[in-house]
Amino acid sequence: MELVVGRVAKSHGVRGELVVEVRTDEPGLRFAPGTTLRGRLPRAKALQPFTIESAREHSGRLLVCLRGISDRTAADALRGTLFVVDSADLPPSADPDEYYDHELEGLTVRLGDDTIVGTVTEVLHSAAGELLSVRAADDGREILIPFVTAIVPTVSIADRSIVIDPPAGLLDPEGLPDKE
Repeated sequence: MELVVGRVAKSHGVRGELVVEVRTDEPGLRFAPGTTLRGRLPRAKALQPFTIESAREHSGRLLVCLRGISDRTAADALRGTLFVVDSADLPPSADPDEYYDHELEGLTVRLGDDTIVGTVTEVLHSAAGELLSVRAADDGREILIPFVTAIVPTVSIADRSIVIDPPAGLLDPEGLPDKE
């Protein structure tokens, strides 16, 4: 299974630098100089190799230089490229409370009383933290659940389930508790 570790948002400057949206907890490892990543250009099926020449943080973004990409035109042609790694190449997490996104996707989300809430479709990474995007079992709507211990006390990869303890209103379609 391919896992996205970054996406080219746009070019930066005139020397071929790329603004990369990071989608990995290990950007220093994935985007280290000399590392070769596989990338899929938009509308392309085949992956092609890209070698990292340099990477640096700039204003909260990752700026990356790739071997052979030396001007703005070449960099612009890579807009939307997804950098991927194979999940089989990832070492198991040393921390039992840390998970790769692909391990959580597809898990059944339940309440403490075993009521099924839905299925995790995606893990979203935001400045405020991680969110589980859950497709509701009853009506198919998207529910965003903050992936914090207070709300998600139990994750069992072996049982393919997540138990949540949502605050009032989190599961309500309008997002507000009922007024009675």
